Amino acid sequence: MFNFIFKSLPYFRCVVVSTSPTHKLHFLQHYPFSSSSSALKSVSSTANQHSFTVDYLIKSCGFPPEKALSASKRMKFETPDKPDSVMAFFRNHGFTETQIAVLIRKLPRLLLSDPEKTLLPKIEFFHSKGVSTEDIVKILSATPAILRRSLENHVIPSYNFLKELLKSEEKTNAAIKQQSRLLLYDLHISVAPNIEALREIGMPESIIVSFFTNQSSAFRGNADRFKEMVEEVKKMGFNPTTMMFGEAIHALRAITKSNWERKVEVYKKWGFSEDDILVAFRKRPRFMVVSDDKITRIMGFFVNKLGWESSIIARRPVLLCLSLERRIIPRCSVYQILLSKGLIKKGFGLIKMMDSPESYFLEKFVKKYEEEAPELLKLYQDKLNLSNSGN
Repeated sequence: MFNFIFKSLPYFRCVVVSTSPTHKLHFLQHYPFSSSSSALKSVSSTANQHSFTVDYLIKSCGFPPEKALSASKRMKFETPDKPDSVMAFFRNHGFTETQIAVLIRKLPRLLLSDPEKTLLPKIEFFHSKGVSTEDIVKILSATPAILRRSLENHVIPSYNFLKELLKSEEKTNAAIKQQSRLLLYDLHISVAPNIEALREIGMPESIIVSFFTNQSSAFRGNADRFKEMVEEVKKMGFNPTTMMFGEAIHALRAITKSNWERKVEVYKKWGFSEDDILVAFRKRPRFMVVSDDKITRIMGFFVNKLGWESSIIARRPVLLCLSLERRIIPRCSVYQILLSKGLIKKGFGLIKMMDSPESYFLEKFVKKYEEEAPELLKLYQDKLNLSNSGN
């Protein structure tokens, strides 16, 4: 069943970059130790060859010197005209100075773009689809490579594919805002065959759309391998008409065969059988994506500190998907106070306390007892603050 599831001493050197006959920019450059001076001469020579580019990237775009030097090896301009026009374009289309700097640092070659021919048509396209200026800025800041894709051959076909799947521009825009990288792929090649594979096994369109919207990365990849995963999930007893089927595919997509086998061994050390693991996977597929360290820490807390049998966690794998520091320990502390004061009985639904939404937990287990245990809220907040501080 499981066979398929698979510097030496550093030193600093001053580089002198000439930006004009009368002006020189000095900055420290860090290199690993080397007994050869030829490499250093090469780096210094590169800096001098691309001096204007380096100077511009540092002064106008906020690049660290090392990154500016590295970027200058892949692009070069001798005057500020082209990059200035690109910077001005972004300012005129709602980008702040900070956002522009981040955008250019992610994709320096944008500075060589033609604003009117390359950048403006994409901005206008998004506007034509009802995307606000604010959202356009967010989308492009997150994934500037969209600006380097062909509008006619890539961006528009990918957008139209999403619109056909999601059935509205509003949902399409929301999906792009949440996962802007979707526009970097040829969805007709990387996604369409996998969607068709789900339709063939009877997965309802509403489930496919929900699955894709929440976990689109699971759809990208080799179509043959995707079909194999679909068949394996079916053999495990998952119902293709439910979202859990999609979650199982997403989990298998995120883990290699060797990682799966290693996690099986980790769980076995805590008393899980292979049947336990399969049952737990059916309930909460994500529990097999949890890191080995997290498995050990959470199992150690429940088994060693609370004295639970490992079978309890095996039957409730959701516990392994929670944060030990931000969820389990703070809420267990509240539970122990309520128990010590006789406000709840031993065996009360601790698991429900840990798995419930934050608002529900505060209302039902903290505010409800503020007269009998006024210290509860402070205790809970202190535990949360401790976890947030990294201690």
